[in-house]
Amino acid sequence: MKWSLAFGLVFAVVLTGCTTSAGSYSSAGLAPIPGSITYNGQPRTKLMKSPVGSSFPHTFTDQWGRQVEEIYIIRPDRSLLIAERHYRPVFSLDDD
Repeated sequence: MKWSLAFGLVFAVVLTGCTTSAGSYSSAGLAPIPGSITYNGQPRTKLMKSPVGSSFPHTFTDQWGRQVEEIYIIRPDRSLLIAERHYRPVFSLDDD
């Protein structure tokens, strides 16, 4: 009985820790790289018509010729957060 109570308590604490930060954008995000919208700082124009928390993609070619896709999230202060970055393969093995 003590073990199941202890397990339940630990599980509840872990679950609470996972759910409390679900909607928070306080993370610094990924560091900008050349080609990122935020590479030289935040853009001067603010995205006033877009809702806070919305996201949008940006695709560019980095300095090594790789295709990069970044996903940005609009923070409450209208600054941009790089939430995800994906590098697309240069070639595919199943090309004909």
